[in-house]
Amino acid sequence: MAGVAGKARFYLERSVPQLREWEEKEIFTKDEIRTIVQKRNEHEHRVLCPGNSPSEWSAYAKWEQSLEALRSKRCKRLKIQHLNSAHAGQARVMSIYDRSVNKHPGSSELWREYLNYTASVKAAKRWRKTMTGALRMMPHDADLWIMAGRRSARNGDMASARGFFMRGCRFCNKDCRLWVEYAKSEMEWLVKVDKRKEVKGVDALRPDRVEDDDELRIVGSDDDDEEEDVDGSSLPEPSKVQAKVIDKRAAEQLKFNPAMDGAIPMAIFDISRKQAFFTPEVAETFFFLFTSFKTLSVEPKISQHVLDVLNEQFPEHPATCNCFIRQPILGVNPNTADFPRGLREVLVRLGDKLDTTTDKVALGKKTAAWIDGYLALGDLDEGIREVLKHIKGKLELS
Repeated sequence: MAGVAGKARFYLERSVPQLREWEEKEIFTKDEIRTIVQKRNEHEHRVLCPGNSPSEWSAYAKWEQSLEALRSKRCKRLKIQHLNSAHAGQARVMSIYDRSVNKHPGSSELWREYLNYTASVKAAKRWRKTMTGALRMMPHDADLWIMAGRRSARNGDMASARGFFMRGCRFCNKDCRLWVEYAKSEMEWLVKVDKRKEVKGVDALRPDRVEDDDELRIVGSDDDDEEEDVDGSSLPEPSKVQAKVIDKRAAEQLKFNPAMDGAIPMAIFDISRKQAFFTPEVAETFFFLFTSFKTLSVEPKISQHVLDVLNEQFPEHPATCNCFIRQPILGVNPNTADFPRGLREVLVRLGDKLDTTTDKVALGKKTAAWIDGYLALGDLDEGIREVLKHIKGKLELS
């Protein structure tokens, strides 16, 4: 325990200047500062003892965050404009998280807390470094790749976003979540491109301006003070087998095709067809994702491509039938005149497919589920409501 006490004292002594300033400016009383020191000492002993758990590190970091929030609140009340230790609280929290993930590198909860905190305080460079470390330790965690890819896309850097999604897809090929998010990101980018085309004199395909401090790179870094590999080797590299998930030709297509015709979303779907996770339900998920972007001019082409694949590989499967049945009303506002017209076509298709599907019960459940979604709408036309209730009643009797 002597070693633990010494280490605890070392970390506590680093906060002495901050505590002195708090006392001098009367942000906290002497008794409160004594309590703060005592609590920090207790937390330090817990996390430094052998056999410490991720939850103890998490509790320590959250306690420091609550203390920092209280300090900020009191400074506002006392109208204290300047503190020499203004950023010491944030630095302390990040130091605790940094120590925690070094101690428990396999704890996804700690990595996520760390990432969420750095994002909340807008510490972009630290976020980038933390994400790199998290991906190195947990390359099969699809949610981390999604977080990295979507952040780059949100900042307008689609080249980096595609790099993260493609690299992640090579590691995460046991389920479809990352692949669907990749396709969604590309569809959202197409929406942005479509909006730019409406503005005269604007290059629709130009990349957005990316702030250097908020850019998450795959290769290289401009941080002189951070220990990141400048050649990009800090991120996990897929094995030879994993690299074949997206071969060189497919990777070139995904990277450089401008996708004005929806080629990239379709390519993502087509590559997913070769994976072990691909099922009719996965294709159905892609179909409903694509049809949710009705404002896109290329949406009919993309969604029809998925439906054609379903009809080719899984004819009369409930998932295939469900997509075909719902197609006329997907993305149509129930309060417009187009909806009743589409619903008439839906009823015709439903009658036909209930007779030919390979699983009538499963198709009935899928149909009842989307009908319930419309019935839950408070402003749905009463005539349409009665029709949907009648259809659902017939399904329950059959």
